[in-house]
Amino acid sequence: MEFNATKTNSANASVVATITAEVIAANSDKMAKQLSKTMNIAGFRKGKVPVNVVKQMHGERIVEDAQAEALRTLFAEAIKELKVNPQDVIGEPAVSKYDKKEDGSIEVEVKFSIKPEINLGDYKALIPAVEDKDVTDAEVDARISEMASKSAPLEKLARKRALKDGDYAVIDFEGFVDGVAFDGGKAENFVLNIGSGNFIPGFEEQLIGMKYDETKEITVTFPAQYQAANLAGKDAMFKVTLHEIQQKGEAEINDELAKKLIPNEKEATVDMLKAKVKEQMKSELMSKYYNEDLKPAYLETLVKSISFDLPTSVVEQEINVALNNEIRAMSEEALNELKADAKKIEEMRAKVSPDAENSVKATFIIDALARAEKVEVSDQEVTQTLYYEAMMMGQNPQEVVKFYSEKGYLPAIKMSMIEDKVITKLLDSKLNK
Repeated sequence: MEFNATKTNSANASVVATITAEVIAANSDKMAKQLSKTMNIAGFRKGKVPVNVVKQMHGERIVEDAQAEALRTLFAEAIKELKVNPQDVIGEPAVSKYDKKEDGSIEVEVKFSIKPEINLGDYKALIPAVEDKDVTDAEVDARISEMASKSAPLEKLARKRALKDGDYAVIDFEGFVDGVAFDGGKAENFVLNIGSGNFIPGFEEQLIGMKYDETKEITVTFPAQYQAANLAGKDAMFKVTLHEIQQKGEAEINDELAKKLIPNEKEATVDMLKAKVKEQMKSELMSKYYNEDLKPAYLETLVKSISFDLPTSVVEQEINVALNNEIRAMSEEALNELKADAKKIEEMRAKVSPDAENSVKATFIIDALARAEKVEVSDQEVTQTLYYEAMMMGQNPQEVVKFYSEKGYLPAIKMSMIEDKVITKLLDSKLNK
């Protein structure tokens, strides 16, 4: 098969060829022979079905498969000719021309993208200045007081007042949608911190003012993105009975509290607790400083300073995502204007293109930095992170991981973790100098 394979630049290439009728016929014969060995047809022994019978029964499908096989062979020969590692091909090749001729041949053009070659240069010289942030003793004491308050025991209040924000309510409740009780909507002696936001929006607020042994019907609407699809966006009525009101008691800040808050340290003291809390608070402060101030500035500098060819297919994909996001956020009136004027689409595409290109560029730079710094994130680390965050949000970790996996979000999460890890490493190196 004759073809002409060329590189547009270091990240994009194309191959032009004419797939002859002879090639398609040869592929068809080969595929028909393979099918004849496995087909069961009345009147013929298995493996002895004549090729012409196979072609009569499955001719159209065989020809389509033969053409697809010719395209695969063409692509394989093209990347071999261009000395491209198959693993460096990004995404699926795009058939930009597929013109069937009267003689049975097909004129084709296939475009594809390649992982770009990136020269990072002296990327460490571009790291911004890094300040060492510190936490005051007063801030540490305030955090420990908050922790002590949360760990303090709950105490029942006398029947003297109504429920208010900040109280802990011991309640029975049962939920109904369209008058029918739903699974998971019922509990007894449930302790709910009013104002915590742990329940459906509007639920806790409607409990305020209730008194001991009072029963009340409250109405709420489940969020549109609620995790139980059968309840998402639905109106619900809850019957709630308040049994008692509880408040946090006083908690002393002493060595006993330290042992409770640092369970893995048998000889924990208040001083040890203060040291650990200070270390944690400093880590939080530095993380916020890195994420909000330094990382965006460093990435922007890298994107401006490092030049390389971008894979067209990846850029187009990113532009389309950005464009779709813009369109989804538009009002109905704006959408109608967009449908009436095709030029507006091109204007929107031109508007989102620079940011989309920079986003793609940043992704490849992060990948190159990770390889240069030997930074990796395993699939297990991704799962562990999702588990931890789900547990902190009171969600089912297995369901969260399954959701992200089915939606195809795990690679993006992994890339985000790699970005965080490698840039944190580089900023830390500047801090420690």
